[in-house]
Amino acid sequence: MPPKIWSPRLWGAHLLTLVLLVGTIGLGLWQIGVWRDHRDAKAQDATTAAPKPLSAVMGPDDPFPGLMTGHPVELSGDWVPGGTVYVSGREHAGAKGYWVVTPVAVGGPGKPAMPVVRGWVAHVADAPAPPTGGVQLTGWLQPPEGAEGVSDDNPSDDVLPQLRIADVIQHVDQDLYGAYVVDREPAAGLQRASLEQLPDAGTLTGLRNFLYGLEWWVFAGFVVYIWWRHIQEVTGATPENDAQEDAVPSAP
Repeated sequence: MPPKIWSPRLWGAHLLTLVLLVGTIGLGLWQIGVWRDHRDAKAQDATTAAPKPLSAVMGPDDPFPGLMTGHPVELSGDWVPGGTVYVSGREHAGAKGYWVVTPVAVGGPGKPAMPVVRGWVAHVADAPAPPTGGVQLTGWLQPPEGAEGVSDDNPSDDVLPQLRIADVIQHVDQDLYGAYVVDREPAAGLQRASLEQLPDAGTLTGLRNFLYGLEWWVFAGFVVYIWWRHIQEVTGATPENDAQEDAVPSAP
């Protein structure tokens, strides 16, 4: 008779299938969880919360705390005027312009710096001179930008297409935080910068994780299909083959 489904002959196939199913289903659940985190972080509006000290939110070597996007933070230190850059593509009252960004060495000169958006200006030439000396400010914490397909046409100037830490760090002599802050109070000679001036978030980032989760579950279905086919092949032996396998050799 064909071996039954729980025959020891099939234990290896069952065990391998179980391991693969646990892995693929688990990875699918993980990707769906990442997608939900993206959705929840986007839905959460922390901009009106009470400010927190920057040190209580993240350190200079910490990854960006996703749930703190837009949360007001307080920081103090010294301006790094030589690190001033201008981020293009920001709108104010329907006009295109630039964010004026100057890092602040948190805690004093030479310390890791936080890029601070000081305000908006229509033309780089109209921007006031970068500030110097000490400063205390409160602003909205934001993750660094990094949209796919955006490149800097002229890396040698101070104008950036997006606020990427990897680009800003080329203009300073110290480490940078993995974030930036939009100052709630505009600097003299600048219009107030706001989070509404941010480019549209890439919705495909979260959607990509959702699709990855579905893809892992498709793999799980494929594993079940292969297991089922294998079981059919093993247990579907023909009576002729069974008779030959079970036959007792005749005496010579």
